[in-house]
Amino acid sequence: MISHSYRIPDWIAKNSRVLDLGCGDGRLLAQLVETHAIDALGLELDPDKIATCLDLGLSVIQQDLNRGLSNFNDQQFDTVIMTQTLQAIRRPDLALSEMLRVGREAIVTFPNFAYIRNRIQLGLAGHMPVNPQLPNPWYDTPNIHLSTFRDFEELCQTLSIRILDKDTSNLSGKRTWLGTVWPNLFGEVAVYRLTKES
Repeated sequence: MISHSYRIPDWIAKNSRVLDLGCGDGRLLAQLVETHAIDALGLELDPDKIATCLDLGLSVIQQDLNRGLSNFNDQQFDTVIMTQTLQAIRRPDLALSEMLRVGREAIVTFPNFAYIRNRIQLGLAGHMPVNPQLPNPWYDTPNIHLSTFRDFEELCQTLSIRILDKDTSNLSGKRTWLGTVWPNLFGEVAVYRLTKES
């Protein structure tokens, strides 16, 4: 299981309003409530994960992210988070635009498809990668839009999204030296903090 990046708490202001899209079991939101006293709301589709969030005392709405965020007002949140979910959305471009409509900033993490282990499996073994980063076979995976650091940054440029900060982490959510030096080759997980260009 991929942990959230160690950088995310650094990018969240205390007492701010935070929306977590695809919040899963709520561990990240619960941590931020405890350490940053945020006003937290999560969106999740899986009923079992919603039940876990509710057990943690979190406010969660059951919602399919592919249907957009039209139930939220412009700039309703200070930060909108989406960890390890963007690649499973039908239209990542629309999801990013909506995140920055309802929030002043967005934090996004996703698996880097250009990671060296994936390149080796594609180049030498000749098949789609299956590993701890991408654990499902190609025919049974929620990941429908795999991308790299460069792909994502080109999309941000197209959408007039400004990258405030970026980093990499491994599957445990920690920084690695090689991932910092060569993120597109050695960064397992891409971590971005974004805002809309004025």
